[in-house]
Amino acid sequence: MSIQVQNISKSYYKIKAVEAITFDVKEGELFGLIGPDGAGKTTMFRILTTLLLANEGSASVAGFDVIKDYKAIRNSVGYMPGKFSLYQDLSVEENLTFFATIFGTTIEENYDLIREIYVQIEPFKTRRAGALSGGMKQKLALCCALIHKPKVLFLDEPTTGVDPVSRKEFWEMLKRLQQKGITILVSTPYMDEAALCDRIALIQKGKILKIDSPENIIKKYDKTIYDIRTENRHQLIEDLKNFPSQYSVYAFGEYIHYIDKNADFNSNDLEIYLANKNHHEIKIQPAITTIEDVFMDL
Repeated sequence: MSIQVQNISKSYYKIKAVEAITFDVKEGELFGLIGPDGAGKTTMFRILTTLLLANEGSASVAGFDVIKDYKAIRNSVGYMPGKFSLYQDLSVEENLTFFATIFGTTIEENYDLIREIYVQIEPFKTRRAGALSGGMKQKLALCCALIHKPKVLFLDEPTTGVDPVSRKEFWEMLKRLQQKGITILVSTPYMDEAALCDRIALIQKGKILKIDSPENIIKKYDKTIYDIRTENRHQLIEDLKNFPSQYSVYAFGEYIHYIDKNADFNSNDLEIYLANKNHHEIKIQPAITTIEDVFMDL
């Protein structure tokens, strides 16, 4: 295993950031920690990259213990934190040279690993990092994390605040890096990105809710979800919550997602109920279950 985590817990005073977390990541796997802000993703990353000590439990990265072998881990991993942390006054090229020098290598030595990414920012190599766009900063940070040819790559919410096109390009780059044998652990609050991982751990309030492949998590979900829409969205939510057999109601894009407690639920009964509540242009149809739906239920 590239990463092994066993009963890791971490508290800040009386607040538990992560609680008894256990998971593992296989070599060459693209594994996702999926959850909202405050779920404990960054704390977990900092423990695994030896920046933070856990209160309980044990963990290893690339075969090295996070406490005993912290120096070896720092030489074996690439870490891209959620906040852009490169030197903003240095140019693109200066930042990359600096990080290569720290790890005792050169840009030329490992250029093959970053070539595909670096060619996109090379025209701006003399520009200060602080003057780059969000997408370009992201690519530069990834190059700096890769320049020493790490065995494991940690990416903490790498696409937060980045435009949709850059997000798509970034995940395509990750897939190509994975093909080169690099193990990747990525965290994200975006549920649509979960489907791009080999396996995911859904995390909330410091606890793992479920671990499996995105396909299996959706396949094992046994509830039927309905897309519902009327002309009065706000009132629709309130009325659905008051329907006697409702199990769950929440906004989802242009629709409201509704789950009923009864296995023999008949949508005609709900349509009549909504019509009696003065709703018009009622549309009820089975929805396609997503990771976000499963997360909301958990």
